[in-house]
Amino acid sequence: MAGRLAAAPGVKLLERDRQAKLMTTYTPAFLGLPGVWAEGGGRRPPERGFFANDPENPFRPDWRPQFDGACEMSSLAGALCNGKIVSARHFSAGAAAVFPLNASRELSPVDEVGHGTHVASVAAGNWGVPVVVGGFKYGTASGMAPRARIAVYKAIYPEGGTTADVISAIDQAAQDGVHILILSIGPDEPPEGIPSLLSAFEISLLFARRAGIFVVQAGGNKGPSESTTISVSPWTVGAAAGPSYKDGFPFKPLVAAKDAIAKQRGSQISPAYADECQHPEALEPAVVQGTIVICNFSVGFFNGSSTVTSTLNTAKVLGFAGFILVANPILGDFVAEPLPFTIPGIMIPKVSDVQILLDYYEKTTYRDPERTVTRYGGRASIGEGRIASFDEGAPVVARFSSRGPDVVDRQMNAVDVLKPDILAPGSQIWAAWSPISALEPILRGFCAAIRYKHGSPSHSRNRGPYKAIQAYMGPSEIASAISTTASGYDGNGIPIMSQGSDPQSLYPSTPFDRGAGLVNPSRALNPGLVFPSGFKDYISFLCSSPSVDREMVKSTTNRACGSPESSPADLNLPSITIASLRGLQMVRRRVKNMGDVPETYLSSVRQPRGVRVYLKPSLFTIQPQGTQDIQIELKVTEALEGFSFGEIVLVGSLDHIVRLPMSIFPVAVI
Repeated sequence: MAGRLAAAPGVKLLERDRQAKLMTTYTPAFLGLPGVWAEGGGRRPPERGFFANDPENPFRPDWRPQFDGACEMSSLAGALCNGKIVSARHFSAGAAAVFPLNASRELSPVDEVGHGTHVASVAAGNWGVPVVVGGFKYGTASGMAPRARIAVYKAIYPEGGTTADVISAIDQAAQDGVHILILSIGPDEPPEGIPSLLSAFEISLLFARRAGIFVVQAGGNKGPSESTTISVSPWTVGAAAGPSYKDGFPFKPLVAAKDAIAKQRGSQISPAYADECQHPEALEPAVVQGTIVICNFSVGFFNGSSTVTSTLNTAKVLGFAGFILVANPILGDFVAEPLPFTIPGIMIPKVSDVQILLDYYEKTTYRDPERTVTRYGGRASIGEGRIASFDEGAPVVARFSSRGPDVVDRQMNAVDVLKPDILAPGSQIWAAWSPISALEPILRGFCAAIRYKHGSPSHSRNRGPYKAIQAYMGPSEIASAISTTASGYDGNGIPIMSQGSDPQSLYPSTPFDRGAGLVNPSRALNPGLVFPSGFKDYISFLCSSPSVDREMVKSTTNRACGSPESSPADLNLPSITIASLRGLQMVRRRVKNMGDVPETYLSSVRQPRGVRVYLKPSLFTIQPQGTQDIQIELKVTEALEGFSFGEIVLVGSLDHIVRLPMSIFPVAVI
């Protein structure tokens, strides 16, 4: 069957479908976006919520003739478009071939997972939306580009999703004429037998870029292991994730779940599950009602058989006053990820902290000679947790954030592209969640989700107001402006750090952790120089890449490779990555002055270890909208066993600072 399909007329590429994986607010103020909104007209009071229509900012299709969306109807929600949401479609052919979809509920653009709602509200939700969970007010939250419109393309379902549906959604978005495409989903593994750069997924993104769409991808959630980023192409911007830190209660009896096991426990419920508070029938109701219960983060949580949702359900059914989920001293620390609990609850992920609590509990708990509890003397309260503050040292690459270097196939062949491109807040972000979520009902309404989808919408949100102001810039120029103005330092002037496998320890980040650095929207509005690239440049890059078949480039892109081709490192990116440098190599870049007056630039270089770098010219004056070619000579002075990192800095006479990170693997001195 596959052979016949491959030979059919019009078939350019045939590959096995893959499952699509989800990468799942104080961020606007943390990034300085309110100042950008003042220039772009972004802030307006919300009517109701993140996706309510703003009567002061009406959508007029005749104002935007290049956009041509469609609004599908839903049996669950009726009409889905309202002026804020201007298009809503769903794609299910791939998923329907693999999963048993519920046609009466799921075959519409309505989000029954929650992930898409969350990302859309982060990227373009209204400004100043009250956050209320379980009757408690948590202040207000905002999207990054609150006056932007949202076009919905649903391709993921509670049962799962496929790359085929995601590609269909991408193609439709390009046909509709969207400006920004946010992808916090992607294939969960490289394709079989071909480089990722030539997969149907990546080629669809290449043609989206050719259509003038700025494509932002979440880098993935498989960190801190190296070469785990799922954003592999130079025509997309892959975002690493960093946390966005945020800085009179009654005392109740303190009870350990292990001391409250029901006397007539069901045969199917083990003591371990009772200790983890997974089943209400495993605990004695009269003992735990109205108390704060200590539940154990034990084996079930590590193997996936136990969940926080089940702990919450047990707490509600039995009437806990609250619960404390503690690390198991035998199994060690765990990573605590904040959730909007429907009852008071906290997590203590460090064994050293847990021991303090357990020592207090044992000292205040009275037992008979058989160790049966006769009186619970300990008292505890769970304090308020709704007040947020900023930590000036917040930019830290999150432990789960996928890392570079970029590889293009299952053989882990490296490519001369820096990934991730940029660092954006991607952890602990308050935003909307679908009210009918089938997967995470405890998140319904709002949640502070941990995973990575945010790295990409946080970054795209920055791109939203920027697009409105610099409408004459192409996607590559905007990507360049965001990259070259990024910050490699935290609020205290200390280099950005990365979380390792132990989330309590930090190490200095490299471009393979954070890309060019933390996005700085205010500086990106006035970048000075940009590094433009276009469709032909990407074709040349593909043709020159050693792991890519030139005939396959022609069949997938309908563009033949020329001869001779330049080095893949010559692609005009705002970074330089060489996966194998032998002896001497010349790399070329072209910059464009986005200002309206001439400016003189002086270069400096922070040399990578084992490499000597020269720029020609090192001093130049560039006219408004003019271009300047730069030759960058890299010579190996010491062979190393891995990548080394440096930076080129261009300092302008009008105070523009343009930074290019370098990631070089010096293999041999010749």
